[in-house]
Amino acid sequence: MRQALSGIVSKSASPLKTIMILAMAMTFVVAGGASSFAAKSAAIVVDAKTGKVLYSANADGRRYPASLTKMMTLYLTFEAMAKGKISRNTPVVFSAHASAEAPTKLGVKPGGSVAVETAILSIVTKSANDSATALGEMLGGNETNFARMMTAKARQLGMNGTVFRNANGLPDPGQFTTARDMATLGIALREHFPQYYGYFAQRSFLYGRQRINGHNRLLGRIKGVDGIKTGYTRASGFNLVSSVNDGNRRLVAVVMGGTSGGSRDNQMAGLINAYLPRASTRGGGDLVAKADSNPISALAKVLLPKHDAPTPDEKPVAVAEADTAVADDATVAQGDSEDEDTAEAEAPKLVVPAKKVKTVIVSAPKVATAQVVAAYAEPAPAVDPVSTASVPSGWAIQVASSPKQSEAQAFLDNTTKQAPKVLADASGFTVAFDKDGVTYYRARFGGFGSKDAAWKACTALKKKKIECYAVQQ
Repeated sequence: MRQALSGIVSKSASPLKTIMILAMAMTFVVAGGASSFAAKSAAIVVDAKTGKVLYSANADGRRYPASLTKMMTLYLTFEAMAKGKISRNTPVVFSAHASAEAPTKLGVKPGGSVAVETAILSIVTKSANDSATALGEMLGGNETNFARMMTAKARQLGMNGTVFRNANGLPDPGQFTTARDMATLGIALREHFPQYYGYFAQRSFLYGRQRINGHNRLLGRIKGVDGIKTGYTRASGFNLVSSVNDGNRRLVAVVMGGTSGGSRDNQMAGLINAYLPRASTRGGGDLVAKADSNPISALAKVLLPKHDAPTPDEKPVAVAEADTAVADDATVAQGDSEDEDTAEAEAPKLVVPAKKVKTVIVSAPKVATAQVVAAYAEPAPAVDPVSTASVPSGWAIQVASSPKQSEAQAFLDNTTKQAPKVLADASGFTVAFDKDGVTYYRARFGGFGSKDAAWKACTALKKKKIECYAVQQ
């Protein structure tokens, strides 16, 4: 570059001419950097029935997760709910630290509280940073411990390219993930907590007298999209994890590093349009092995890298268009806004590209075992994150059946409270079935590895006067 400039700028050139030539050269360099960053955006499409990767582009490249981080915060929240440790109505107290988080946030004052369900809804719609921190502090004692729990859970789920540093995804150079890992987490949320997964389809909710609208513009606009989460910071660009279910086929798709919310949404729409017809109508069984652990062992099973760990490439100034679009200077001063509405004053219309997306077929990800630092005596459980076999997912016990899903879910919650030790390693869920033209919902607990294990749990429940029977799924 230096030689090229010396050939262009002569010693006799006037100062003004020299400045103009150098400016043109720098424009070329910055534009080249912008192209390089755009090429490094990441995406993946996974058949959520078989685990087959239908499309992949830089899927294992390190990226900042931004608010996709909150997917893991909610995973651990759902896990605590399923085990009866907290309920939808448990108060979540906001510390001074949680209340001081950068926008977007719910705005609860220090010492104030909201119900767990309100915190969940504020996260899936508004992407509330203060709610995520408050949940993390409640579940982990403090946010640092909770981040270790998040990373430990990631390892157990087979997410070996992810490290969490906080509960909300606000900028931290040591927090990173990959598109493949986010797809794994998206699949795990539906498979492991179907009873709570519906929260991700929430497009708005009432907080007092205020109607809070969500950031996920694909909900209600692309047929079959039922969640999951958006994410944005200046360093990460615009991220999105989408789950699609058309009744016969299921996909989880991830787009990371978009240059705008509109272009990201259009890219996601194109991927869904191209690959949903190619997804399998058959398949079954869990694709992500369930990994239960208590907080103490979770903290012992992960050694976080130092704060200056290698991070994703910085976003060049030339493509940081959202930097100049953020309206709130105070927000910029604190770091990055997670509010896509302030990052883009006017959302562009969603356009499904007519041009077909180039197909890149790659093999399913290899099974990986959680890597644990040898210094720790307690080994991590074996992890089998992806399995393409269409096999039954084990044994379950059924405790009730009701024509109302809410009643079936209430029975699951009550049963968990009555027998928390018996169901410590089980996961409650509802299954719809039709009888004489009427839809009923079975209330079941899954996760039993054998018939004997299911029968043993059922016997223990019967001693507590809870009727049940074992069933193979």
